[in-house]
Amino acid sequence: MNQNFLKKIKRNDRMARWVITAGGVSIIFSVILILFLITKVTIPLFQDPTKEVYSRTPLPEQLQGQQVLAVGVDDYFENSYLFTDRGTLAFLDAGNAEIRKLVQLSGGAQLNSVTALGNHRYALSWSDEVLSLLELDFPPFFDADGKRTIRYEVKDRTDVAPPDIDEVPMRSLLAGQPGENLTRIDLLQDGRILIGREAVETDLFGNEEQTLSSVSLEEGLGLGISALVADGQGRYLYAGTHDGKLLSWDIGDLEAVEQLDHLQAFSDRRRITALALVFGDISLAVGDEKGGVSTWFPVVGDSGKFQLKKIHVLEPHRSAVTAISPSQRDKSLLSLDEDGIAYLDHMTSERHLLSFFTDTPLRNAALSVRGHAMIAANDQGQLSLWKVDNPHPEVSFKTLFGSVWYESYPEPDRVWQSSSGSDDFEAKFSLAPLIFGTLKGTFYAMIFAIPLALGGAIYTSQFCNARFRQYIKPTVEIMAAIPSVIIGFLAALWLAPLIEDRIVSILLGVLFVPLSFVVALVIWQALRRQDFLKRFDRGYEFLMILPVVVLTAAIVTVAGPLVEQGLFGGNFQLWLYNEAGMRYDQRNSIIIAFALGFAVIPIIFTIAEDALSNVPPSLKAASLAMGASRWQTVWRVMLPSASPGIFAAIMIGLGRAIGETMIVLMATGNTPIIDMNLFNGMRPLSSNIAVEIPEAPVGGTLYRVLFLSAVILFAMTFAFNTIAEIVRQRLRVKYGRF
Repeated sequence: MNQNFLKKIKRNDRMARWVITAGGVSIIFSVILILFLITKVTIPLFQDPTKEVYSRTPLPEQLQGQQVLAVGVDDYFENSYLFTDRGTLAFLDAGNAEIRKLVQLSGGAQLNSVTALGNHRYALSWSDEVLSLLELDFPPFFDADGKRTIRYEVKDRTDVAPPDIDEVPMRSLLAGQPGENLTRIDLLQDGRILIGREAVETDLFGNEEQTLSSVSLEEGLGLGISALVADGQGRYLYAGTHDGKLLSWDIGDLEAVEQLDHLQAFSDRRRITALALVFGDISLAVGDEKGGVSTWFPVVGDSGKFQLKKIHVLEPHRSAVTAISPSQRDKSLLSLDEDGIAYLDHMTSERHLLSFFTDTPLRNAALSVRGHAMIAANDQGQLSLWKVDNPHPEVSFKTLFGSVWYESYPEPDRVWQSSSGSDDFEAKFSLAPLIFGTLKGTFYAMIFAIPLALGGAIYTSQFCNARFRQYIKPTVEIMAAIPSVIIGFLAALWLAPLIEDRIVSILLGVLFVPLSFVVALVIWQALRRQDFLKRFDRGYEFLMILPVVVLTAAIVTVAGPLVEQGLFGGNFQLWLYNEAGMRYDQRNSIIIAFALGFAVIPIIFTIAEDALSNVPPSLKAASLAMGASRWQTVWRVMLPSASPGIFAAIMIGLGRAIGETMIVLMATGNTPIIDMNLFNGMRPLSSNIAVEIPEAPVGGTLYRVLFLSAVILFAMTFAFNTIAEIVRQRLRVKYGRF
């Protein structure tokens, strides 16, 4: 051989080897890099929140000697403020506590207490028994030169006179909105609760009429009420007692006040020391003298009525809880105890997020509206401001994969619901129904695809006439070229309504068409020995069996409506719901089985047919020479020898089914539920990513959870492929002797 030509061949071989090696390594590196990138996005979900001291300054000299009753901070770390017992409202620089503006709120009366109502709204209780409702604002102002300054304003102050009684209330509350349903609630010395409400009614001509109404609640007499709170609309009132009882009333209509709850919250009769309503005014946060913090909300009880039930238990304090401040952003709670330590916890995830403390006990604490700052005053007149980085408090392994009891749900559940029309909606990010939906859709699709694909591969490679096989295999392979969006489109808009109208015929067909096929095969075995039928015995048997299958399909199509009328009263879907309690969704698992199975069949068929065709012909010839029938040869020789390739075909098809997006997106109904019912849909991980990612804010919880879904989908595919390769290698070793 020409030496130059030989050197050229060797050089080309080396170049090809290096190029192939580099390409393979690049692919492996790219896959690892993709996994690294999507995993990197999800890591912050599981990182602990952090806090950082932004400032720690003493009170200004003008405020020394005054008792701080409440503090607050804006969302930009520019302005803080505080209320003192002398009725002074001080606006301060958040960084150095320098006074920006002082407002004297009192007219000579002492300020007894300040209750935060959220969004810089406060209710003030004065020593002359007057209650004030006011709102603070920090609007920026730009002068002619473009210089920015802050205007410190007290907006919409409303004063509410005390009730016309001789005794001094022990505690007073304000709830509702001025001019609408502003409600004053007074707890008297004898345990009675007085409720007064002013409301404005507008008639058809636009004339306004102010009405005043009041009622006295006697249910609290002698119970020793220790804590009292009302919701923001003034509709529900809650009370806690010295011996651990919880009481609640519906005070929406003062002419028909109804007591909703009177229950023993704690068996050891511990005193309830603090009450607050969690963001959304559904859940009630309860603090007690032993440092416990729990949340309650109404659940349907054994009597069929709603009653408060303890749902979540948060990180306990070491001493009695003195105050609970709910976040205005999510379901987080800031609780303060007698030792001056503040805890930040999330209700639903039950995560203890952060602890705040200084050398001197804290006595007043508050979160910013966005929850990314916490301000507190201690016993020595020092203000401390923390920056809080707490982006994903609602996420934990339990909320992602476990069963969680959400507000207004009758029991713990695994729920995916990322958005709603309400501002106080709590997003639910359980991945369990999505993982289940992925496996459910894949399961039904593979049940449909595997028998057809493997049966077709076996027949085409072992029984079919060689000339006819030249047309069958390319035709099936062309199926793989059909875009998945076309399959999903046809399944959703054509196949789903068609099956809904003929569901009984479809179910009869699933039962009787395979049965007729088997019966036809048995009959054919008896008839095939006839001379005039022998020409169909080598690769054309299906021409004799196909008419039987078609005839059976035609019969069940005609019989379906008759069976539905006779057995199901003419409406199978209604019967299914009334008798079995199952709903029929138009886009259900049957649609997915047909559509997704149609997409998977070409992959399984092609690889399995190649594996069977590549078995050495000598094995087949030897088996037939020993007297085995064609079917015995296929079952005992060909299938075991080709089993590594067949198993690989099934696993590759399984991977395709798991990762499919467009078909399941268009044909499933996208209902994230955990239910194996054949007649409803599902939401797989892949379609959930496609549905949710356009609306997910970058860096938000939903955004990162969707990337976590991608990691799980990647891991599932990797696990299936790894298992497939391990089994395939073992099968190769086992049957390698053939």
